[in-house]
Amino acid sequence: MNNEYLFGKSLLVAPVLNAQYTPEKTVKTDENEGWNKTEGNKDNSVTNIDFSQNKTVKVYLPEGADWFDFWTNEKYSGGKEIQKSVNLQSIPLYVKAGSIIPLGPDVQYATEKKWDHLTIKVYPGSDTDFILYEDEFDNYNYEKGAYTEIPFHWNEKSKTLTIAARKGKYKGMIETRSFNLILPDGRQKTVNYSGQKTDIHFK
Repeated sequence: MNNEYLFGKSLLVAPVLNAQYTPEKTVKTDENEGWNKTEGNKDNSVTNIDFSQNKTVKVYLPEGADWFDFWTNEKYSGGKEIQKSVNLQSIPLYVKAGSIIPLGPDVQYATEKKWDHLTIKVYPGSDTDFILYEDEFDNYNYEKGAYTEIPFHWNEKSKTLTIAARKGKYKGMIETRSFNLILPDGRQKTVNYSGQKTDIHFK
C-alpha cells in the first residue's frame, strides 16, 4: 500500500495525504517570473471553510492481528478497511494487539526532563516482549557496556505483566522509578521499580 506504513513492529500510521478542507489546485509558475500572487488571490473561498469540522478517511488494517486506535483505544479486527474520523489535530494511528508501548516526557532534547516516571501502555492480544534500553544519552560509553536493559513481558493467558530484573549499569542511571501501566480498557496500576523483578496482575 502506498498511503500507510508500519513504524517498527507495533505502530501502523496512515497519514492523510489528500486535502480534506480545500480543493487541491495546481498553480502554474514561471521560472523567470515566479508565482503569480495576483492570480493566486482570486479564489477567496477558503474564508468560508469550517476547519473545525471532522472529516473521514479510509484506513486498511492488515490481517493477522487485531488493532487498537491509539487515540480512542477502540479495538478492530484486521483484514478490513474502516472509516476513520480525522481533523487537523489528528492522524490515524493504530497499535497492533500484543504490543508494549513506552511513553516518556515531552522533551526537545534527552536531558531536558527526568525519565523517572514513564507510562507503559500494554495492548493485549498475545504474549509479547519489550526491552527498555537506556544509556548516558550523550556519549559512546554504551559501546563499552555502559547501558541498562529492563525487560517487559506480557502473559496473555494470565493477564500478567512481568518487569524483569534490570540488566547492566551506567554512571548516573535512574536507580528507582515508577511505571504507570495502562490497558486499553482503562485499567491502570502504578508500580515503583528499583531494579528487581516484579509481577503485576490485571485479572
